Amino acid sequence: MATQGLHQVQRLSLQQILAPQLQQSLHLLQVSTMELQSLIAEELQQNPLLEEVPKDEAPRIEVEPTPASPEENKPDAKEELDFKQEFEVLSKLDEEWREYFAQTSSPRHYTVEQEEQRQHFFDSITEQKSLQQHLVEQLGFVDLSPEERKVAELIIGNINDDGYLLTPLEELAISSGVPLDQLQKVLAVVQTFHPVGVGARDLRECLLLQLKRQGKEDSLEAKVVAEHLEDLGRKRYQEIARALGLTPQQVQEIADHIATLEPKPGRMFSTEIHQYVAPDVIVQRVNGEYVVMLNDEQIPHLRISSAYKELMADPKKYAEAKDYIRDKIRAGKFLIKSIHQRQQTIANIAKVIVERQREFFDKGISHLKPLTMAQVAEEVGVHETTVSRAVANKYIQTPHGLFEMKFFFTPGFTTQSGAAVSNTSVKEEIAKLIEREDPAKPLSDQEIVAILKEKGIPIARRTVAKYRSELNILPSNLRKKF
Repeated sequence: MATQGLHQVQRLSLQQILAPQLQQSLHLLQVSTMELQSLIAEELQQNPLLEEVPKDEAPRIEVEPTPASPEENKPDAKEELDFKQEFEVLSKLDEEWREYFAQTSSPRHYTVEQEEQRQHFFDSITEQKSLQQHLVEQLGFVDLSPEERKVAELIIGNINDDGYLLTPLEELAISSGVPLDQLQKVLAVVQTFHPVGVGARDLRECLLLQLKRQGKEDSLEAKVVAEHLEDLGRKRYQEIARALGLTPQQVQEIADHIATLEPKPGRMFSTEIHQYVAPDVIVQRVNGEYVVMLNDEQIPHLRISSAYKELMADPKKYAEAKDYIRDKIRAGKFLIKSIHQRQQTIANIAKVIVERQREFFDKGISHLKPLTMAQVAEEVGVHETTVSRAVANKYIQTPHGLFEMKFFFTPGFTTQSGAAVSNTSVKEEIAKLIEREDPAKPLSDQEIVAILKEKGIPIARRTVAKYRSELNILPSNLRKKF
């Protein structure tokens, strides 16, 4: 019987390990343009042999230094001294360059006039206030005692970004030691603040506060919100009409008015950061043909510093210094080559997309064809995973708008005529059918299936329901209007 315990065992196995340079190349292919800018800026700081080509200067042709013969590698005393002096000058320039950037990132001393101008500039920058800041400012316009003001600040601090007070008052009373009746009194004051409906504890109270501000606290709208909010959300207008003795048309009018109210009063103060993207590829139509252009204006153009390259070309230099310079030159050239390969791969993939999706560029989204990454990879001559990395976080500007490059890769259906139709085109067709439907008699999923079948697109009802859900379109019973 084998004994239990820890044992060392030698084992031979084959394992594929990516070299660091290959990992860097794959990473550069996958990142977005903004991330690539950051990576290049970081490399410029770490590699003193790299420099950015000014935008008004054409990139010069890179020439490899000519290797010297062994006899030429023997430096004499005078050449060795010249090299020392020249290298010291370059080192001093490099240190001054680094010191300059260190100084520019540290605080500077300004004159009184310069400081005033600088402060005026910063004061002029607009900054969106948060909901909590907006509410605290309004405390100065109401008559509250210092103690009540502290309670109001406590309540405001517990209001979320949507404008709701989700923490129960009983819980606040226990945690803060403030009497419950005082919390209720101050909350009533906070609920009179702007935006209307702020401080509500649920959607029903939020809508009722807004109706009260409109002078409709005793209206049918308020009654529907107070007693039939769930039915209203499910568009059970018939049940509401029977309960209140109204017609479905009257309930529809009430629902339309309630729909104008704001369910999230704090939304206008949202601090959500909007993401802005620049296209990596631009497709333009020129003389009836589509031209693919790389948008590389945002990517710095790099080159190897001439001063260091001239040092490497000189055969009589210190071996240690030359080894350092040689390693940095290799790293810099590999980075430049990787960026070039990245751009070339993206351009080749974009050209295949434009060729395969010609009908989309001519006629729009409804003519998008099924396309897989494997098909593009085979045509470009790369692996499928390379295509996946290349299109990640990349955007393409087309005559029909800005799209993610991944948008053009989609499975599809084969029509009865044998033509291929992408699922994106089918979704577009479903959206158009529902947009043109009679609001009083909305199309059911089964009716949409029948219409698409007449157009030669065989599709199951559950697939229609799935696509409708992805388009954020309600079922037919919830789309019905009287």
